[in-house]
Amino acid sequence: QKESYIPLDIDSRILNSGDHFLPQKEMQSPIFVAHLVKTLLLILVWYTFSTVLTLYNKTLLGDDMGKFPAPLLMNTVHFSMQAVLSKAITWFWSDRFQTSSMSWKDYFSRVVPTALSTAMDVNLSNASLVFITVTFATMCKSAGPIFLLLFAFAFRLESPSFKLLGIILIISVGILLTVAKETEFDFWGFLFVMMAAVMSGFRWAMTQILLQKEDYGLKNPLALMSCVTPIMALATALLSLAFDRWEHVRSSDYFDSSWEITRSCLLMLFGGALAFFMVLTEYVLVSETSAVTVTIAGVVKEAVTILVAVFYFHDEFTWLKGAGLVTIMVGVGLFNWYKYQKLQNGEANTNTKYVILDEVEEEED
Repeated sequence: QKESYIPLDIDSRILNSGDHFLPQKEMQSPIFVAHLVKTLLLILVWYTFSTVLTLYNKTLLGDDMGKFPAPLLMNTVHFSMQAVLSKAITWFWSDRFQTSSMSWKDYFSRVVPTALSTAMDVNLSNASLVFITVTFATMCKSAGPIFLLLFAFAFRLESPSFKLLGIILIISVGILLTVAKETEFDFWGFLFVMMAAVMSGFRWAMTQILLQKEDYGLKNPLALMSCVTPIMALATALLSLAFDRWEHVRSSDYFDSSWEITRSCLLMLFGGALAFFMVLTEYVLVSETSAVTVTIAGVVKEAVTILVAVFYFHDEFTWLKGAGLVTIMVGVGLFNWYKYQKLQNGEANTNTKYVILDEVEEEED
């Protein structure tokens, strides 16, 4: 029987099967305030790890900077480290991370696409940094909410409306202003970062389904990470064998002596640790809130990243880019206001759970 999902709001959450909509008074309660503070702290930690990791990647991979000869190998180490750490934690505390069995059909139709799209998101984002500046890449990657909403429409996780289409249009105009008259425009860098934005939208829509559909047994972020990162590592390792320039590895400054090999391994392990804690924070955020909330917070994070890049890398920031950034932030702000109004009117719950129609019918019987 074909599964179909109730088109619940992608930015809402259901605390449990007996809960009702949160009234406005409860939004002002200490519990709500504590949840808000917890979310803001998680976002701040995510900002820190993500910004440091972006600076690390650009410094190491930039064509005019570190020129690390095997970027896909580096990502393979990062994903492998995430897989080992998450597997170790879920094994050590197996009583806390109990997962139910999953059919092979669900595994290949849900987990594998999520893992592959996540790996491609990271790999394409890093590849773009070889050709373009952090500022330009970050602003182009702000298209992520557009693709997330499009996939949410396609998966019936969000209902299309003129308001949402208008918001998508505003963010798109902001992206176009960013690209217009880019003095350091590089076609391949732009193509890679836009493909990464598409992958980002797809992987966050899939991630929320996996995290918040209890039948998959992957509601815990670490359980999900331990499930998807081995696939990510394997896929990226195959890409590394095919596309990394191995003939340049031995002759590069990173691998021409025992000390340099050791230093390079430590560098990759440091990046792996940053990536692990950043991804862990992302998954915790999306399980505590929603994929849309994380994506919107990500756009604000990207504005912070741009400011850091301008000061750290001396990236060019023209008035046209500024206008594009402001336009993007306006679109994001309107989206947040749209969601807030729905919550105030009682149209949205507070904890998204995607439920199979058959299961709902059984619960009602």
